[in-house]
Amino acid sequence: MKTNYHTHTVWCDGKNKVEEVILSAIDKGFDVIGFSSHSTYPDDNACTVPVEKLPGYFSEVRELAARYSDRIRVLCGVEADYIPGTTDPDRSRYAEFAPDYIIGSIHYVIAPDGERVPVDHTPELLAEGIAAHFDGDVRAFLRTYFAQERDMVRLFDFDMVGHPDLCRKFNAKHQYFDENAEWYLAELRLTAKAIAESGKLVELNTGAISRGWLDDAYPSATFRAMLRGFGVGFVLNSDSHSADTLDCAFDRFSAAEDFVHPPFL
Repeated sequence: MKTNYHTHTVWCDGKNKVEEVILSAIDKGFDVIGFSSHSTYPDDNACTVPVEKLPGYFSEVRELAARYSDRIRVLCGVEADYIPGTTDPDRSRYAEFAPDYIIGSIHYVIAPDGERVPVDHTPELLAEGIAAHFDGDVRAFLRTYFAQERDMVRLFDFDMVGHPDLCRKFNAKHQYFDENAEWYLAELRLTAKAIAESGKLVELNTGAISRGWLDDAYPSATFRAMLRGFGVGFVLNSDSHSADTLDCAFDRFSAAEDFVHPPFL
């Protein structure tokens, strides 16, 4: 079964309309396509569905799901951020919309001074944020990132963890940190254990490949091995912001990795 639960449209920061993505998914042979617009409900930012438009987002996806139900199964969820003190991906927060599933993700790290440091906007913003709010200490930033992720999986009810090492996005040449350093591997092990204990799924996310930042998926091969060692189940997602990249690198991973059918299917 060919599936993808992590896609973005013009409702948030994607390039295509919902129907265009559905038609592309049909053309590419998908059995299931899921929509997961960014949300920081009840807050807004430039990349999310505005709060007042969330009902319209769910309504449009479900209307089109009914229209194309004889050709493809269409699901409607959200990619919900965990920003301590502001928002979280807990199912109760989105209960009025009854999403089919929720992806919990970290896009902002809360620094010791309370400021948000964006993880994946641009290399420049990341470097500026670490310099200004972590005194230039990359290790402290990364430890805070993973601690925040561990809190997210322990504290909140959602279905799958989105790109669990998004902090690697701008580190293709290890210019920010050594991904083989023992302190970093220790953070991965702690996080893998926390995810396993939560019972949540993890996505194998090919988004950084399609956008040219990395040549491997999130999580890294090392992190994937740790997660699998703890018995964590995976689903294959593209985190696509374009109808053209819905199955980017799927052929590379679909045969080499084992994936599960999530309970919300």
